[in-house]
Amino acid sequence: MGFFDFLTEEIAIDLGTANTLIIHNDKVVVDAPSIVARDRVTGKITHVGQQASLMQGKTHENIKTIRPLKDGVIADFDASEQMISMFIRNIPALKKKFFTPALRMVICIPSGITEVEMRAVKESAERVNGKEVYLIHEPMAAAIGIGVDIMQPKGNMVVDIGGGTTEIAVIALGGIVCDKSVKIAGDVFTNDIVYYMRTQHNLYVGERTAEKIKIQIGAATEDLELPPEDMSVQGRDLLTGKPKQVSISYREIAKALDKSILRIEDAVMETLSQTPPELAADIYNTGIYLAGGGSMLRGLDKRLSQKTDLPVYIAEDPLRAVVRGTGITLKNLPKYKSVLIGK
Repeated sequence: MGFFDFLTEEIAIDLGTANTLIIHNDKVVVDAPSIVARDRVTGKITHVGQQASLMQGKTHENIKTIRPLKDGVIADFDASEQMISMFIRNIPALKKKFFTPALRMVICIPSGITEVEMRAVKESAERVNGKEVYLIHEPMAAAIGIGVDIMQPKGNMVVDIGGGTTEIAVIALGGIVCDKSVKIAGDVFTNDIVYYMRTQHNLYVGERTAEKIKIQIGAATEDLELPPEDMSVQGRDLLTGKPKQVSISYREIAKALDKSILRIEDAVMETLSQTPPELAADIYNTGIYLAGGGSMLRGLDKRLSQKTDLPVYIAEDPLRAVVRGTGITLKNLPKYKSVLIGK
């Protein structure tokens, strides 16, 4: 902290497989899909976020859409760096400045990440003018965003179902006591739906359509109290090659997602079985907190509750719980110093 502090801007980033969110001055200023479109001829990134997302599955050979993050970590270093840089440049308050300010950043990372992957995230941030870069584990950020006081000597269990990974962690005294990171999350659910449509309806649908099905009628159990209406899905008939339309119900999607949800349930049970007894007693009283976009799947809370015999609560804005927590950490850096992985 010093004289040049006014030249430094603070931003919190939730770099997700499916969506990237950025908080600046306590406001979510960027909330866009983590996807870029690259021109194959020039090699330049032409579009990012929402515009690139609209191109997905509809490009010709000169344009390629890339998702730079896979399973919560950077898969395409160059594309992710340019994506972060373009998102930061799009922040309204920074657009007005004559020069690029130095940035103090807190970035979310999955808990099962390796040292090499961690360095990749850090280097990407430093190249876009990040002077101070701190990292925070996703379940920890989710817990802070939900409103849990993580510094208490009390156990809390957080399940963060994102796009690439599901992070399960038991948190106490500002640290992760036991955790599990499984690569079953939103993307796998989407692929399950694509596979189901191919095998059961001979209908070939793209990733975007499958994502739409998941959001509109996705369900984790077949007995919902408020079932969504059936949905018409268009795609290509695998037998005739003609475009066709079929109608599907939420029950079919529940069947399609069943195996993947079972694996998430098993991971939750495994984490519970590794929890020290005193913390297990706390969790019995506090229950399990769900965050991340995947937790919005209809009936998932009920299903997890039946499996674990514990109360399950969904965060009030599950998509933004992680980035909110990252923003709170950024505002109170001295308080959360022990939680951050940084310099």
